Amino acid sequence: MAPNHSYTTKLKLNNRQKTLMAKHAGFSRWVYNWGLAMWKDAYNQGLKPNTKTLKRLFTNHVKPEYPWMRELSSKVYQYAFINLGEAFKRFFKGLGKYPRFKCKGRNDRFTIDHSGRPIRLGGLIHNLPFLKRVRTFEPLPDCLTKKVTIYKKAGEWYISFDLEKTFEPTLKERERVGVDFGIKTLAVLSSGVEFEGLKPYRNAERKLARVQRKLSKKVRGSQNYSKAKLQVQKLHRRVADIRKDYLHKMTTYIAKNHSVVVIEDLNVSGMMANHKLAKVIGDNGLYEARRQLQYKCERYGAKLVVADRFFPSSQLCSSCGNKQPMPLSERIYDCGCCGNKIDRDWNASLNLEHYNEYGSTRKPAEG
Repeated sequence: MAPNHSYTTKLKLNNRQKTLMAKHAGFSRWVYNWGLAMWKDAYNQGLKPNTKTLKRLFTNHVKPEYPWMRELSSKVYQYAFINLGEAFKRFFKGLGKYPRFKCKGRNDRFTIDHSGRPIRLGGLIHNLPFLKRVRTFEPLPDCLTKKVTIYKKAGEWYISFDLEKTFEPTLKERERVGVDFGIKTLAVLSSGVEFEGLKPYRNAERKLARVQRKLSKKVRGSQNYSKAKLQVQKLHRRVADIRKDYLHKMTTYIAKNHSVVVIEDLNVSGMMANHKLAKVIGDNGLYEARRQLQYKCERYGAKLVVADRFFPSSQLCSSCGNKQPMPLSERIYDCGCCGNKIDRDWNASLNLEHYNEYGSTRKPAEG
């Protein structure tokens, strides 16, 4: 069974442990940057580089020249080459940009394993390979995992890992539901339930402006600059955590309580190109909401149906099927055919509920 559940929690480290974590993260970054530089050099010379050859070259000729590398876990540089190979695979498939060099203090992370043996985690104190005993702020369930990733975010160190866990299908309250994601309201369900957008970034804008203005007045590279920068990072982390927590609660409710969930295929990247809507769309986290729904529906025994991108859910009358234009400024759908008056978001969610594989709200005629 493939890993299907992941945990991330904050580590409670002393100064010695923080230094050890920083050394391993620097080791991983150094090896990744060395591999990327060698890859570019080899390619410019007309060769076809690969991570297997680079790893052999590093192990036999480069690593012996740096004694400090022997003081750290060898698993770190092995995963650095694996990550470099994955980055190039994504680039060649058109899924990402060309790999870039890593910078100190930005995305500091490393991965270790136990040489094929499982790592046991549980409780508050955990015995990790090479790193020995580390403590977490909250207790973890007793479990086994193949590898752990440790990373730094806004001055704090976190541990993340995958584990194998079986989820039983939940008892559903409703057979089918349409979910209309929007700007004014994050999600409107055809059952009548609404999830208002928290907009954590908008609520923190004034404070962010103040701390960023404070940062701009510090001398770059000084201790005061580092302290002010950390303050900005912590505020951004808080905004992201509030958004992610709210989305998890919303998507879990939808997936647990409905057998079939119908959503729109929103072009989020295209919507972000609109400078008038980009901020609120990013603040609501529409792409993340869909990503969570995809795996949670599978986890809790629900089916996710994605309506066609050009399905006019907001323009159709949920009562008679009449189609009429609906500018964004109009919040009430007033049907010119049957006289039905209904909130435009709720109307769209009702249309999505009746959407079928044929791309319409009506079933095809039999025969």
